[in-house]
Amino acid sequence: MSSDVRKQRTAAIAKADERLLAELGYKQEFQRAFTPLEVFGIAFSIVGLVPSIASVLFYSVPNGGPVAMVWGWAIASICIFVVGLSLAELASAAPTSGGLYFWAYSYSSPKWRNLLAWIVGYANTIGTIAAVASIDWGAAVQIMAAASIGTNGSFTKTDRKTFGVYVALVLSHAAVCSLATRILARLQNVYIALNILLCLAIIIVLPIATPSELKNSASYALGDFTNLYDWPSGFAFILSFMAPVWTICSFDSPVHISEEASNAATAVPWAIVWATSIAGIFGLAVNVALAFCMGHDLDGLMSSSLGQPMAQIFLNSFGQNGTLIMWSFIILTQYMMGSSMMLAASRQSFAFARDGALPFSGWLYRMNRSTKTPVNTVWFCAVGSILLGALVFAGTQAINAVFSISITALYLAYSIPIAARWIWRKDNGWTPGAFSLGAWSGPCAFVSVSWMTLTSIVFFFPTTMQASASNMNYTVVVLGGGFILSLVWYYLPVYGGVHWFEGPRPTVGGYVAREWVAPRDVEGVVHTFKPEKEGTNIEVTSETVLTRGDRDL
Repeated sequence: MSSDVRKQRTAAIAKADERLLAELGYKQEFQRAFTPLEVFGIAFSIVGLVPSIASVLFYSVPNGGPVAMVWGWAIASICIFVVGLSLAELASAAPTSGGLYFWAYSYSSPKWRNLLAWIVGYANTIGTIAAVASIDWGAAVQIMAAASIGTNGSFTKTDRKTFGVYVALVLSHAAVCSLATRILARLQNVYIALNILLCLAIIIVLPIATPSELKNSASYALGDFTNLYDWPSGFAFILSFMAPVWTICSFDSPVHISEEASNAATAVPWAIVWATSIAGIFGLAVNVALAFCMGHDLDGLMSSSLGQPMAQIFLNSFGQNGTLIMWSFIILTQYMMGSSMMLAASRQSFAFARDGALPFSGWLYRMNRSTKTPVNTVWFCAVGSILLGALVFAGTQAINAVFSISITALYLAYSIPIAARWIWRKDNGWTPGAFSLGAWSGPCAFVSVSWMTLTSIVFFFPTTMQASASNMNYTVVVLGGGFILSLVWYYLPVYGGVHWFEGPRPTVGGYVAREWVAPRDVEGVVHTFKPEKEGTNIEVTSETVLTRGDRDL
């Protein structure tokens, strides 16, 4: 393809993206610098398989051991993939940074759409900020583990030291995500390569380096069930789902950069599909490798002074120097996860502020003139993440609640638009985009909502049956408190959102396109927006714009 043809094609795609966004009611404010590969990159880098598994291995090891690590992962990753399919279909139909709450508004009944959009918007905002906090807290703990390994255990980890490192990580991510869109897009290529190489290193090198006395038989690695806590084995196995669910989460991130992505209606849904499927397969392989190479002393792994079972597995297999080399790449990959998650969280907050729903929306809905990015919302997310990280001073279970919040809040935000699209299907005028599940759409939606409802309820339970103030699950307290405040803000007399929030606010003057008349491009075809007001149609010839139905983009 010649450079001139490529430029013309790029320009045509850009026009199509801009006009599809105008159909949804918004003007183009971001630079569309993310290629389809880079859109996939942001989802895959947020998953960050090896460092994510390292961060949450303490959920699967004590709640079933090898069986939970291998088969728990396999079951959960299949269900997560189905959720990804349902979200991908919605993302193709309406690719906007607001995504989830925009869909909740668009596909709900007029009676409930404002409230549901408000709930989903706050759930998504809280969930993405909590995801930043959990990722960066995991990175801080990993850095503490590296310090302990490097000093032969003489380094003493404290909550204050870990929190200090955590704050530094969050602030550095805020600085990175304040850069121009083009820079942030190019970084995703590095993130993809490093994640895949790290997975391959664990899968191939760990079995080679592990001493024979620590290698497990197939019957143990694939069939041993060890329950270190006091929940019944079946329930303990379900609790182990926390590990894969947290790892393969926040895969709505491509949605939040829809307005920065080229050919968003196709690139965004496929990014979600590929990220969830590849993460499931590679993650299973990593867990199998760990199950074969971790020995039988699960109690020792859980009580390790390093603070993370995977760090102890590496130390047993690679020795001090080898572990430090491998662990440094895990920390680097985890750092990249936090950067991508901060990017997605800031775009969600920007979109919600654009529709006036967040406090200080006037200040948050600003684009920096130099970088053309929403710097204010980046720092808003950074401050929110730091406040969540301060929960460590309330105890270990309080900070662990941040991991659960990043799942339960996001699963609530995922479930409502998926369910609304079917509950009110006769009235919401659903029109599929380039990515459509067809006859499988309904069954996938049912499985998705059922799975997310089950896991969200389970993740409110404490680690053990003998719960006390020190070891209870604080997820319901922190998440519930956030939702209560958001609902108080909604129903507040005179000033509450119930009096002024009307869902997405169009920023394209006079044009609120809720219907797009767009057959496949042929010579002479005219594409028409159906605006809110009569007599203000926009006509675009097929020579200047491509349709959503063009799957060859």
